[in-house]
Amino acid sequence: MTLSAADWAAIVGYLLITLFLGLYFRGRSGKSTEDYFVSGRNVSWWLAGTSMVATTFAADTPLAVTGLVYTQGVAGNWLWWSFLPSGMMTVFLFARMWRRSGLITDVQFAEFRYSGKPAAFLRGFRAVYLGLLMNCLILGWVTKAMVNIISTSLGVSDAKALAICVFFLMPFTGIYVSLGGLWGVLWTDLFQFVLKMAIVIGVAWYGVHAAGGMQQMLATLAAKRAAAGPGASDITAMLPDFSRGWTGEALWTLPVITFVVHLTVQWWAFWYPGAEPGGGGYIAQRIFSAKDERNGLLSVLWFNLAHYALRPWPWILTALAAVVLYPGLAQPERGYMMVATRNTPHAVLGILLAGFMAAFMSTIATQLNWGSSYLVEDFYRRFLKKNASEVHYVNASRLATAFLCVAAAVVAWNLTSVSEGWKIVLELGAGTGGVYLLRWYWWRVNAWSEISAMVAALVTTLALHSSALWMAIAGRPQPFSGSDPVIFAKTTLCTTGVTTLVWLSVTMLTAPEHGDTLVRFYKKVRPQITGWKPVAKIAGDETVTRDLGRNLLSWLLGCVMVYSMLACIGALCFGRYSTGGIFGAVAVVSAIAISRSMPKPNEWRTD
Repeated sequence: MTLSAADWAAIVGYLLITLFLGLYFRGRSGKSTEDYFVSGRNVSWWLAGTSMVATTFAADTPLAVTGLVYTQGVAGNWLWWSFLPSGMMTVFLFARMWRRSGLITDVQFAEFRYSGKPAAFLRGFRAVYLGLLMNCLILGWVTKAMVNIISTSLGVSDAKALAICVFFLMPFTGIYVSLGGLWGVLWTDLFQFVLKMAIVIGVAWYGVHAAGGMQQMLATLAAKRAAAGPGASDITAMLPDFSRGWTGEALWTLPVITFVVHLTVQWWAFWYPGAEPGGGGYIAQRIFSAKDERNGLLSVLWFNLAHYALRPWPWILTALAAVVLYPGLAQPERGYMMVATRNTPHAVLGILLAGFMAAFMSTIATQLNWGSSYLVEDFYRRFLKKNASEVHYVNASRLATAFLCVAAAVVAWNLTSVSEGWKIVLELGAGTGGVYLLRWYWWRVNAWSEISAMVAALVTTLALHSSALWMAIAGRPQPFSGSDPVIFAKTTLCTTGVTTLVWLSVTMLTAPEHGDTLVRFYKKVRPQITGWKPVAKIAGDETVTRDLGRNLLSWLLGCVMVYSMLACIGALCFGRYSTGGIFGAVAVVSAIAISRSMPKPNEWRTD
């Protein structure tokens, strides 16, 4: 497909706007690493929250959602919908404490909560493990998705598409990130989010129209299900087909065992970027950048509402259109771009590509800024060069950004699919979530708890994959049987069990942290006193926090609100107005209850 002059004008215009924002905020980001990485802690909730949403709206997301719907139905999205309870815990149980900590990166937490050589090792290890290994996996699968988009849209080979990403889009993103720091990223994210939402809503509109309109599309899907006989489930159902049994497999079906693992284990046990148990990564970075506690909490609340309820349905509707228009695809993830490029007017192709460039670049921008903050603040500055000037560290951050661009390109070339990258990161983080939750609420957790959890998850995952590979080569039965979703559920359950047992055992077999460290943390963060009574006695301070019950109620109401809003929007899209009205009413009542349970004005800390 060839681009017209108007298409090129739209693309160049988008690039010029992002470059202008990077240049505009250069002066505000270059004074210190605090300005560069957390915007001088002066960001409003709506800007920080929208940036979180824009970051999770990557080029890979519409493609991955299309692949899930195409193979497992709408219910396949529980792979990521199940992380909402974790996100809502970050809102009501952790956001205020993160903001009180005064950190620049969440990896610094290691030497804030713990002490001695184990704490220093943990900080350095997490900086490299997350900032380099995990970050490059994320950057790699996002780049892989953009390769699919470019090759499908322009009809070029994957090699040429990768070259466009590696030698132009990523360096260009690196330029405006290195110039503008987090301020540039935040405002660019706002612009990119508006553009991306307009694009995906337009693609969904044209896709459904090409499938004959909503009612005709639903009728066609029902006819396909009837033609497939008992071997197919309702592709539009938000819940799995429980009549299939525990591990039942069928067309457009999410196995029940996988759904149960997602909803009961995954949200608290798995580390995943943007949904870390207890918060972390770029979510914590945005909280650090907020003006105060209130803005920090509201930013994450807005993020969860937009991320899980407002944004998914344009992708899902396009995926359903792809099932109708392009059945039997060998690579279902490409179905999204087939709908987008073949059914939208050719006149808007340039805007369409600019929108996907925005999706790609917003995520790349955050991952580069976040990853370089780990490598510079938590490794280079902490262990290699401690007393250089702030300008030196800002320049080092810019070099780290360039390095991550190159590393991500290598990973993208070796990934076979977007979903492969998702699953690798989920498996590597299985079982570590429990320690990330309890380290705030239980004084007994120590540095060895986190170290053992990360090592156990990594070793168990590698062992399971190695044994599966060895058995395949030897022609022996695999350790776990079933479809890919069933095997994923069984594997991650095993990893979670081993990892949780290891870190709890290590915690009880090793000494607690030094009393001075625990008292300093307790006085600074003010966690719920229930799990900190021994430390509170040493601190001798009468000011205590007893808000866990209220926060847990708000957490539950938040989950009900967002899931109800998600179901409401879906029902309205499908023309089920009575059902949509009921779910909408539940969402509104939950929102009112949350507003009444929020802290009073005198309970917010502003320092």
